[in-house]
Amino acid sequence: MQSNGDLANLFSNCINTKNLKLGRSLHSHLIKTAFILDTFFTNRLIQIYSRCNSIDDAEKTFDDLTSKNAHSWNTMISAYSEMGRFERSRYLLDEMPEPNLVGYNSMISSFCRSGFHKEAVNLFKGMQKTSRNAVLMDEFTVVGLANACANLTALELLRQVHGASIIMGLEFNRVVCNALIDAYGKCGVPKSSYSIFNQMVEKDVVSWTALIMGLAQNGEGERALYFFTKMQDEGIIANDITYVSALSACADLALVEKGKQIQCFIIRNRSSSLFDNVFIVNALIDMYSKCGEMISSTRLFTGLHKKDIVTWNSLITGFAQNGQGEASLAVFEMMVQENVRPNHVTFVGVLSACSHSGLASEGLRFLATMEERYNLIPRSDHYAIIVDLLGRKNRLGEALEVIEKASYGSSLIGMWGSLLANARVYGNLEFAKRAAEALFELEPRNTGRYVMLSNIYANAGMWDDAREIRRVMEEMELTKEAGSSWIEVKNVRHVFVAEDMSEHKLEDDIRGLLANLVAQMKDVGYMY
Repeated sequence: MQSNGDLANLFSNCINTKNLKLGRSLHSHLIKTAFILDTFFTNRLIQIYSRCNSIDDAEKTFDDLTSKNAHSWNTMISAYSEMGRFERSRYLLDEMPEPNLVGYNSMISSFCRSGFHKEAVNLFKGMQKTSRNAVLMDEFTVVGLANACANLTALELLRQVHGASIIMGLEFNRVVCNALIDAYGKCGVPKSSYSIFNQMVEKDVVSWTALIMGLAQNGEGERALYFFTKMQDEGIIANDITYVSALSACADLALVEKGKQIQCFIIRNRSSSLFDNVFIVNALIDMYSKCGEMISSTRLFTGLHKKDIVTWNSLITGFAQNGQGEASLAVFEMMVQENVRPNHVTFVGVLSACSHSGLASEGLRFLATMEERYNLIPRSDHYAIIVDLLGRKNRLGEALEVIEKASYGSSLIGMWGSLLANARVYGNLEFAKRAAEALFELEPRNTGRYVMLSNIYANAGMWDDAREIRRVMEEMELTKEAGSSWIEVKNVRHVFVAEDMSEHKLEDDIRGLLANLVAQMKDVGYMY
């Protein structure tokens, strides 16, 4: 005769192995031995059926159970939630005599996994209304809500949840901290991510990756690469997401040598081929493209057999950004022949290729193709490129017509900016003034717009108008941001600000070298 302990072990084994046949046998055994009346074993049976995706059997077992407890309800709620049948799980949650956190957490986490982040937040807010002025939340709730806030960039709610969890004295274990680090990074506050990261006693690869990703996504590429190096120094083995984040930082900073080192590091440390992971190859293609090394991008593209839409878009955009419009369009044609359906990003690259190559008629044709052939409604960035394309051809009137047809709002900034820049090139005061006035309303604090219009007036000899623009800038306390450039030397990015070297740590050495070069140039007669 089997003991209850042996039977419990059989149920555990059945759940872990998802053995539906054994589960049905156990069900028969419970009926024969009257153990079907035991809530504990029947709950385990419901769990077996739900794990084996036999939801009808799970529901029938649940319905037949006369003495349901909280675990019975939560098991069914979790089963329906994991299957994405949220209407049914919500119905059970509402029918549950005394709903608890387990059921709510199951639904919140399942909502997030299915991409229903707003629904997760609404469920959380709804459950607070039933909690009689006490915050209903535990560590699992924090993780689920942090995930939702990250995807919704809901910074204010994230801070409220974080603050409440501190006041409640919840345990900030590694999983909770990792979720918060990731959420703050995606909400644009990497400083808060670092604060949490710095307080952690035990960090894992997820902790480091979340921090590095947040820094890279928020324009702090140098710090991202610093922590990537520090992570390696501490013996933490990076994962594929870490590599992609580090390569993204290299791309934004145009640090091609550092990117090459990371590629070599990936090849040395991965157990499988580099080309087995499309995300890493896509990140490498993007990095080399932004650094101007299209030969390396093309080699990676050719070596990757299972390409996705990001792979194609990266190469198309890369060629376009590097002034190789014909090559970009050739890749697009190849993509169409491979029956890969383009998306909005694809056409940003294609239209950019036409703009940089001066292919106005082709650009207009591709814009029409978006909607006619692929049912893609052009967005503001597509129209901005068309405005720039027409502007480069001095077809400013047609460019203005495109802007006037587009919807109103901040999305017009790029279009008006392109029109202003091209009006300056061709010295067209009428269009320059029209574009500048629109931009002053859309972004009144953008110094560059005022400076450009002032320069246009100055080039036309309209000094009074130029001085008036400068006076307006002074009244608004707008100052022109100094131009800068940078170079990469031995994996270090050196930034040089126009007419100011006071911030560079090698100022004295550089000035000494320049003085030496000037002296030598004078000696050989190049300077007097």
